Amino acid sequence: MAGDGEFDFIRTRLLPLTEGDPAALGLRDDAALLRPEPGHEIVLACDSLVAGVHFLDGDAPAVVAARALRTNLSDLAAMGARPRAYLSAIAWPEALDAPWRTAFVDALHVEQRAFGLALIGGDTTSTPGPLTLSMTLVGEVQTGTAIQRSGAVQGDEVWVSGVIGDGYLGLQAARGDRPDLPGALPGSLARYQAPEPRLGLGQALRGLASAAIDVSDGLLADAGHIATASGCGLVIDPEAVPVSATATAWLGSGGELATLLTGGDDYELLFTVPAACRDRVEALARHGDVALTRIGVVQTGEGAVLRHRDGRLMQPGKAGFTHF
Repeated sequence: MAGDGEFDFIRTRLLPLTEGDPAALGLRDDAALLRPEPGHEIVLACDSLVAGVHFLDGDAPAVVAARALRTNLSDLAAMGARPRAYLSAIAWPEALDAPWRTAFVDALHVEQRAFGLALIGGDTTSTPGPLTLSMTLVGEVQTGTAIQRSGAVQGDEVWVSGVIGDGYLGLQAARGDRPDLPGALPGSLARYQAPEPRLGLGQALRGLASAAIDVSDGLLADAGHIATASGCGLVIDPEAVPVSATATAWLGSGGELATLLTGGDDYELLFTVPAACRDRVEALARHGDVALTRIGVVQTGEGAVLRHRDGRLMQPGKAGFTHF
């Protein structure tokens, strides 16, 4: 990717991804110029994805593109932001030839259009190591309305969107190394390959949720992040956590619920709301496009725990995924 090849790639493959957004400056400069709408703040989220860590080495370009954008968009959703643009830094290994790179960029174009995004800058380089992608997502919220992790207080209720566990099961299906998983798990596989960032829900929760996070590392681990940031304790009822029919079948075949609650890759929203606002959340669930389930409460204390209704604690061997 060095020399003229790099700049040809930028001109022919990446420039069309700008969709003519003036903030990109035609990708002629080393930075972009972005102006927020009046009365709005910029929300920035940056994540790196490494082959063999965040996606499988053999994943198709379309899967890599979908995960690269969607998992980062999920961070914007958790803060209630409206996506606006993104920057990408890509380190290409020599083993990925021009057709693979072209297929990836084409898939990225499809993905960004689905979410109303444009590329406004970034970098490309080569690497002797694995494919590494870094995406910086740019969003906007009205000034003072961003949802943070630090607002939960004692007495708040804990809610989650969608179902939990299908991301983990989808990853196992993609690996093909779990013969105990029932069937081909097409629904769960899709949850791994193209997770759905809950952008509409996140924006609807502005002014309602006291704290929020997306479930990427695992439900228990991410509940713990809210607890730490808010200086409180979260108590989750494991029997209340929603799971899909596929996950129910897997549990019936000997799978453990604790595995689903710590597996990660769900990209659902975990959020807290004052108990007095329960009716408003239930109204969102009735009229929105994703189910919402009350799964716990905020109490005094530290960290997050899984407590059965009879008082027994579920104590998994780990809370979720960590990089270190």
